[in-house]
Amino acid sequence: MQYALLFYNPPLETVPASEREDRVTELLADMLAWRKELEGAGVFRTGLRLAGVDAATSLRRKGDDVLVTDGPFAETKEILGGLIVVECADLDEALGWARRCPIVRIGTVEVRPEFGAAR
Repeated sequence: MQYALLFYNPPLETVPASEREDRVTELLADMLAWRKELEGAGVFRTGLRLAGVDAATSLRRKGDDVLVTDGPFAETKEILGGLIVVECADLDEALGWARRCPIVRIGTVEVRPEFGAAR
């Protein structure tokens, strides 16, 4: 069964400018090492690192019109930064991989099964 591991992290601006480059470099290296573990275990299917929310475009229905606006749908303390899809036997296995994700140290990893999958 496939599970999406969705990565939510605080905006980059919440990290002091003097520490930003080092912390991002360290997190990216940790994420790459974790991804290699997923690949080595044969559970990795695909991944996507998203551009920042400043590159987002949102569409909303308003009456009979669809409004197109720059930016995310809502202001939040955490932003969707990317995702990985894994193939696991069950939710417990997917949660085990999510617990090892470096994003857990700074934000949230949401684990969601593919549509129609039994829980």
